[in-house]
Amino acid sequence: MAIARVALPVATAAPFDYWIPDGLAVTRGALVEVRLARRVLAGVVVDVVATSEVAQERLQPIVELRQDVPALPADVLVLAEFVAKYYQEPLGLVLAQMLPPLAAVTRRARLSPGDPGPSDAPQERRGAPLNVDQARAAKSIIEAAGSFAPYLLQGVTGSGKTEVYLAAAAECIAADGQVLILLPEINLTPQFRQRIADALPAARTVTLHSRLPAGERLRNWRHAASGHADLVLGTRLAVFTPLPRLGLIVIDEEHDTSFKQQDGVRYHGRDVAIWRARQRNVPVVLGSATPSLETLVHAQKARYRWEKLPRRAVAPAREAAVRFVPSRDAAALEGIGAPLEAALATRLERGEQSLVFINRRGFAVSLLCSSCGWQAGCPRCSGRLVVHRETADLRCHHCGHAERLVRTCPECGNVDLVPLGYGTQRLERALGARFPDARIERIDRDSTRRKGAFAGVRERVQAGEVDILVGTQMLAKGHDFPRLTLVGVVGADNALYSGDFRATERLAALLFQVAGRAGRADLPGEVIVQTDFPTHPLAQALAGHDYERFAEALLAERRAATLPPFAHLAMLVAEAPIRDAVDTFLAAASEAGRRTARAESLSVEVFPAVPASMPRRAGLERGQVVAHAIERAAMQRFLPQWRNAIEALPGRRVRWGLDVDPLGFA
Repeated sequence: MAIARVALPVATAAPFDYWIPDGLAVTRGALVEVRLARRVLAGVVVDVVATSEVAQERLQPIVELRQDVPALPADVLVLAEFVAKYYQEPLGLVLAQMLPPLAAVTRRARLSPGDPGPSDAPQERRGAPLNVDQARAAKSIIEAAGSFAPYLLQGVTGSGKTEVYLAAAAECIAADGQVLILLPEINLTPQFRQRIADALPAARTVTLHSRLPAGERLRNWRHAASGHADLVLGTRLAVFTPLPRLGLIVIDEEHDTSFKQQDGVRYHGRDVAIWRARQRNVPVVLGSATPSLETLVHAQKARYRWEKLPRRAVAPAREAAVRFVPSRDAAALEGIGAPLEAALATRLERGEQSLVFINRRGFAVSLLCSSCGWQAGCPRCSGRLVVHRETADLRCHHCGHAERLVRTCPECGNVDLVPLGYGTQRLERALGARFPDARIERIDRDSTRRKGAFAGVRERVQAGEVDILVGTQMLAKGHDFPRLTLVGVVGADNALYSGDFRATERLAALLFQVAGRAGRADLPGEVIVQTDFPTHPLAQALAGHDYERFAEALLAERRAATLPPFAHLAMLVAEAPIRDAVDTFLAAASEAGRRTARAESLSVEVFPAVPASMPRRAGLERGQVVAHAIERAAMQRFLPQWRNAIEALPGRRVRWGLDVDPLGFA
């Protein structure tokens, strides 16, 4: 009797044994359905053996061998094993991330072979010729084919990084290779796919991201896994796609925090992509105008090849002039100061487009009683409720709690309730009142919930049917609007007050990216930043368009404090309905970590337990313990032993997990 060891999507590291019925050709990597307790689950066969330690009478048979999904190839299984080990996650949960949707409705979906691309014609590349810098970078990447070669492609906004990607992709596809391009956000995929279609009209291209209908996502996954697709464009989950002819990986906006999964299996899509490129012996390109500090250090130490695009690709285009104005202005129009208001009026007169950026959606940050000082707080979180005027409600942006907008103070009955701060809705209304003839569009998570809404706005902007855009970071990257000549930044100072050591790095990337939206064609651009700190090093670097200078200052701070990228962190996060349960568990886990490090003579420091930056979210009390090591190897030896010690703690009534290489504190 042959035994299949099956990794299931449950929080257990060990696989489960099942006997293989006669007639089923079950191999390593095959997808099967099995019974676990009263459930039928889909899992992946990780081994086929002759005997089991489980008594024969207790073994259950495999229920079904799934024929609609091909077996995972050996390299993908090895990738899964690496991710499970590095990020300290059960193999079954990692493999579940790698598979397309497998619900019964998907299995019954129409899965005709289809054709993911226009034709099977020989590959040729069209759009604009490469300039000297682009051609040099593309040539280097192309010549690295067939070997592991990590590249940092650092280019100012508008420098034409995408053209370099596509030039290298064309050569890869022409040589019978497959290309994987990863983007940080789903909203960037439609226009990027159009760029691919324009430049590589014969490429058979598929997209993979979580918002695709289940049947379409499965069909695209199969096209990629069979080798029928030439190019796969997707978000972080696409990094796990089986690609038998893989020849090139591209990670666009590699610095973006969206590449890090924040729950479940907390992997980093960029780092997994680099490991996969090494595994498959292919080049990997990390593109950014504002590289992460980790990537920058690798480039400085020559671990990555460093290609730079120092100028904008369109010949007349120049980087926008940056001007700083006070954020506190007595004459401000609902948060928009007089200089920015005047600049908006000028662009309207010229028939040019403007972008007003504020990284807060909703109408106002919260609601305040002017009499007793009451503020609208979330009953389930430690945060405040945000005012949403359009739906007349108060919403928590952390847990989703919503309630009707109150008209009187629940504490004292006062009717004079003041909206605090500004969000996209408030700025949109204020601009509409000030410029009644202007065509204004708002872009944030609320306004783009409907399918196709974001693409519709982008098309109207390109067609010249929009005068002013008001938006969040959704507009900060990857968008090319030739007639947009003014960017106004409101509320950027808020990030400078954060206790997260990565906050300033993230703010720098965001400001450089959003500033790069202005003046990308033959019209000069201007950026107006409302700030109380015009002499801050970040402001000076932005004015000089010198990200590297500011990054060097941040690196000096990180080096002195022995923080990433000069050290490695892991964070134990825990939550439970009762604070005492969280505190008791984390205190014991912290002490267990210190004992483990001492017993194994590992240079790992485990800090005492502390509450999370948001101590309560969605009705659960939250806390964390941070482990710190200078050497990655020491951390990797420490983590599995610490995990075993945590699992052995008695009386656990908390939900917990390990976040390896966290991007910030919980």
